[in-house]
Amino acid sequence: MGAAVLYSKGVSHSRPNTEAISLCYANRSAALFHLGQYETCLEDIIRAQSHGYPERLQPKMMLRKAECLVTLGRLQEASQTISDLEGIFAARPTLAASHFQVLQRNLHQLKTKVQEKENLSETFPAAPTKAFKDMDLMEESEQIPSASSSVSLRTDPLKGRYLIATKDILPGEILVKEDAFVSVLNPGEMPQLHHGLESKWDTRVTNGDLHCHRCLKHTLATVPCDQCSYTKYCSQECMQQAWELYHSVECPQGGLLLTLGVFCHIALRATLLARFEDIGKVIRKLCGEISNKDICLPESETMLKTLSYNLGENEENGKIVETPIPGCDINGKYENNYNAVFNLLPHTENHSPEHKFLCALSVAALCRQLEAASFWALKPDLKSSKPKAAVTPALSPELNIWGVVMLRHVLQLQCNAQAITTIQQTGSKESIITDSRQVRLATGIFPVVSLLNHSCSPNTSVSFISTVATIRASQQIGKGQEILHCYGPHESRMGVAERQQKLRSQYFFECNCPACHEEPRATAGPRWEAFCCHSCRAVMQGDDVLSCGNRSCMESVSRGHLVSRLQDLQQQVGMAQKLLRNGKLEQAIHRLLGCQRDAESFLSAEHTMVGEIEDDLAQAYAALGDWQKSATHLQKSLRVVEVRHGPSSIEMGHELFKLAQIFFNGCAVPEALNTIQKAEKVLSIHCDPWSDEIEELRKMRSCLLDLPPVPLGPSG
Repeated sequence: MGAAVLYSKGVSHSRPNTEAISLCYANRSAALFHLGQYETCLEDIIRAQSHGYPERLQPKMMLRKAECLVTLGRLQEASQTISDLEGIFAARPTLAASHFQVLQRNLHQLKTKVQEKENLSETFPAAPTKAFKDMDLMEESEQIPSASSSVSLRTDPLKGRYLIATKDILPGEILVKEDAFVSVLNPGEMPQLHHGLESKWDTRVTNGDLHCHRCLKHTLATVPCDQCSYTKYCSQECMQQAWELYHSVECPQGGLLLTLGVFCHIALRATLLARFEDIGKVIRKLCGEISNKDICLPESETMLKTLSYNLGENEENGKIVETPIPGCDINGKYENNYNAVFNLLPHTENHSPEHKFLCALSVAALCRQLEAASFWALKPDLKSSKPKAAVTPALSPELNIWGVVMLRHVLQLQCNAQAITTIQQTGSKESIITDSRQVRLATGIFPVVSLLNHSCSPNTSVSFISTVATIRASQQIGKGQEILHCYGPHESRMGVAERQQKLRSQYFFECNCPACHEEPRATAGPRWEAFCCHSCRAVMQGDDVLSCGNRSCMESVSRGHLVSRLQDLQQQVGMAQKLLRNGKLEQAIHRLLGCQRDAESFLSAEHTMVGEIEDDLAQAYAALGDWQKSATHLQKSLRVVEVRHGPSSIEMGHELFKLAQIFFNGCAVPEALNTIQKAEKVLSIHCDPWSDEIEELRKMRSCLLDLPPVPLGPSG
């Protein structure tokens, strides 16, 4: 895998149609072949040949191509490739004897394999391949095309636009399935590849090396932009579409966009995408909002009148008819389009003067660069809604107006940007138990998702595949209830004061959700952060000095002393985790058991640190093959997760999945089947049915059910 990624970096830094880039593609195809990615391997072989792969090396690559075709069952193509290869051998008797013998031997083995497969396919016809159908909304809303008919759009003077349930909704039901109007890959995440990539060269691997910059698909075989070394795609098709839609303008500004940040990049891309929509009314509305009327140049006003006429907008007494809900069309329909994006609130009055100045300065710098490049293709073709190949037009006189549009988008993003996340496996690939974490992959704008109001205890969960966000009900929602989403501050991760502070500073509102209204336990705090009495194990209560909650116990201790003990314990656990990563299992277990005893003396049984220690012990015993002890410790960790996140949370689903793996590997069949059922039930609320974890659970169940029954021993 590390080799494939580094060859991709080589491809990005090579010129097209050179031997260097063809060698990078060919060598990457070899790495992909060893990883079992045969289709992608074939694509790289075609790319290598298209860039002038040296004739002297063709036999080796053609042999690899034939092996891929045989493995994929494309026997006719494989036979043709073998025939071509034999022709090359016959025409080139000058091949080195040893090299020729190796190739001939491999070719003979391959021909035998083709014959065996052909005979097998005659006896046993190929089974039909099973393709997963993308899960769509059960019934789409007429009012909101990206939402279910189970929800409806409402508006309120105090809380603005929001969604409510039009009928009773069950857990796991899809409520919104929306492709991002615009998204930009975040360059900052640094996925760890444990394959020794350190050298004198810059071999750091980022999300940009592993994901398509347009559709965000994970790939080891990226196709780079011909004009820059940063932007990469999963296919030629994605590269062409990105170039036509926005990258032809962005490409020369790549360095500046990386410097200005993701928000500026999204603002520019959203504005570029506006070229392909009917945007006359948007420009008119903007001109009406701009206090400096001189920005609306005479040429702009003429263009606006033309736009209005061509769009056929309804007018009464010379005025445009406003729709009752911002972002909707005149028929009250709310779609994933530029009109909806434009009408997201920028909260201009709430941003600090310093923030607004920095945003304006960034946009001004970007506009100056675009003007200097004489590349501003924002005049739309109103007769066609389809994107056309980018051209280099004369500088548009509307640049000032579009600069204001970009500034509006930058200000919108603080409250309306949606993090696009993915589940990334952590630890070594050889680890028996899968561990994972959620990482931010990209930032996008989802107009329909943005309609959801916040709750610190939401009734929905969100997942992503590529650039598509899927909102599911995470619990039963009654008819008339509001559909609520968490903006980040969740009751299972933060206390009330911290949540309120974050929501005020970023989203400019006071949260009045039930989780914030319930009287917090001011003296004890949440159980996953609580200290316990050394004598009787009751929860300690208080501020600077903590007293035992058991009235018959007189124990008391300073909070500072317990916090200091917790910090020492965290340091010890960190050292144990390092031993675990380095494979020193016995030493790790010895240190972790010591940490466990120490934690029991002053932390509550549901404390997060207690759960972390039990989880680490489960991993260590699993690595030793002691499945019974591993399961015992993971079940203790599971109780902590349930207390903190809830029995139906995604975190609970991940832990149940790990427990199922342990029972499966330990051949505890009844326990494994029971846990698989629980894990699948929880994960199905939050994940798509073809997600990696759910698919693996199904494979484990199938394997266990296929086992022969265990014979009973003799009675007596």
